[in-house]
Amino acid sequence: MSGPGGGAAPQLVAPTAAVHGSFLEAIAEFRAEDRGQPGDESMLGRAIRSFGAHWHEPAGFAAYLAHLAADAREETPRPAGFVPSTELWWVSGDTFLGRLSIRHRLTPRLLEWGGLIGYDVRPSARRRGHATAMLRAALPHARALGLDRVLLTCDDTNIASRRVIEKCGGVFEDQRGERLRFWIDTAAA
Repeated sequence: MSGPGGGAAPQLVAPTAAVHGSFLEAIAEFRAEDRGQPGDESMLGRAIRSFGAHWHEPAGFAAYLAHLAADAREETPRPAGFVPSTELWWVSGDTFLGRLSIRHRLTPRLLEWGGLIGYDVRPSARRRGHATAMLRAALPHARALGLDRVLLTCDDTNIASRRVIEKCGGVFEDQRGERLRFWIDTAAA
């Protein structure tokens, strides 16, 4: 089994079957935090509920990878209110360390609550700078998607996420309910 950290320098890659085993280990860590339970409306939470039962099977994992690739295409059917999204994985060698999603545009709900970029670092790899490095590495991808600036949000109690956003150039705009809203200029990346 691969331990978090792998050995190779971490990098953002398209979702890949090469980290299947480590991905499953990471999902077990997330589930231990109750991710994927009803009420977890994060992208990761929805993915666990929708696909998690079949991730251990190679065909089920391949179907999930195909779903992620399709979700980045404008023409892919999706539920009302959802927009195309590019998912990238933060990996070191064959070790899955985290995931990041770049939504291609804002909707009224994303403007208020979700933002354009969301990310998760597996619990055993936290507090090592992965979230900051992953977000920094994602900014050129967002710029390539035509996003000159990106909105990120976090709960007002999530000090770690706020620090990550600020380290990556996030400028605080306001607080709406329990959500803090920050903008990052992708040209600064």
